[in-house]
Amino acid sequence: MITVTIYKDSSQYNRFSVEGHAGYAQKGFDIICAAVSALTVNTVNSIETFTEDRLSAEEKNGFLICQFEGPLSSQAALLMDSMVLGLTDIQNNYGKQYIRLIFKEV
Repeated sequence: MITVTIYKDSSQYNRFSVEGHAGYAQKGFDIICAAVSALTVNTVNSIETFTEDRLSAEEKNGFLICQFEGPLSSQAALLMDSMVLGLTDIQNNYGKQYIRLIFKEV
């Protein structure tokens, strides 16, 4: 199962982490893993490319952590909202046995 943990301070995103594998299909054919990777990595890349926001990110096989270095701009917050929407849709369509979103207040 993929676990996505999104950390927020009231209404402000602080960081997020992604770990695990969906187990929906064999390695290389798992559409849930591919979708989650595309959404999360693209969000990090988009925030770095299209905003002035600063972040640190680390990616390894089956693991991604992204830490924001201050309050997010409205553009970066919108990109994060979009990522959360996409991940929520995947969870709703495929089930919590493959992907689980956790929201934590920090």
